[in-house]
Amino acid sequence: METKTISSLFGRVRLARPLVHHITNFVTVNDCANVTLCAGASPVMAEAPEEVAEMAGMADALVLNIGTLSADQVEAMLLAGRAANDFGRPVVLDPVGAGATRFRTETVVRLLEALEIAVLKGNAGEIGTLAGVGAEVRGVDSVGVTGDPGEICCALAERLGCVVAMSGAVDVVSDGGRIAYIENGHPLMGRVSGTGCMASSVTGAFSAVSDDRFEGTVAALALFGIAGERAGLKAKGPASFRFKLMDALASLEPEDLAREARIRLA
Repeated sequence: METKTISSLFGRVRLARPLVHHITNFVTVNDCANVTLCAGASPVMAEAPEEVAEMAGMADALVLNIGTLSADQVEAMLLAGRAANDFGRPVVLDPVGAGATRFRTETVVRLLEALEIAVLKGNAGEIGTLAGVGAEVRGVDSVGVTGDPGEICCALAERLGCVVAMSGAVDVVSDGGRIAYIENGHPLMGRVSGTGCMASSVTGAFSAVSDDRFEGTVAALALFGIAGERAGLKAKGPASFRFKLMDALASLEPEDLAREARIRLA
């Protein structure tokens, strides 16, 4: 993938300021909104069943995150997701904690079956669970996965017909044919609650401006990883890292993404 491609996608986000509709968890909702703004997009958080379909029609992308799941929220996600599909808007699904409980796992399967998902983005344990390989999830954290991450993502993407992204020390993205490894990031990203949720928000912003969901997802995760690297250079610990992460993301320019992204294609 050429660096000018991901650079131009970032430029499109900043120029278009796409509206990203979130139905997400109450732990990280504010961080997700702020990260969306820092990336150059515009967030809206709406999950009332009375308005989600209408909001999804106004938005340029929809991000569904099951971090603090409830039955009512599942129904709102289905309503919003169907509306987004009807309007041709991309849907990003973050299966937080899939594999930890039956409710979470069954909900993700239900959403995948009922909706056209553009990007499925989770950690190794979540993606491994959905792929049917050996995986372990503790709460909402990944303990590990058995097998090659690239092969797992590729096989699951081919089966589901969407882009699959597995976050980790090296992020892996596949559309069932292409596989990309994004090596940007910083260890402190794993010590702050919600960085995975924030990455999904950035992915939603890039999905809104990219017809190639694979390229958009790779660009989004590279950008977020670069912001993590820059924040890590200045942070004294997890608390300061959280704020510096947003500052770093807001200060990045398209040429920075082109210059600093470390992406390997398989």
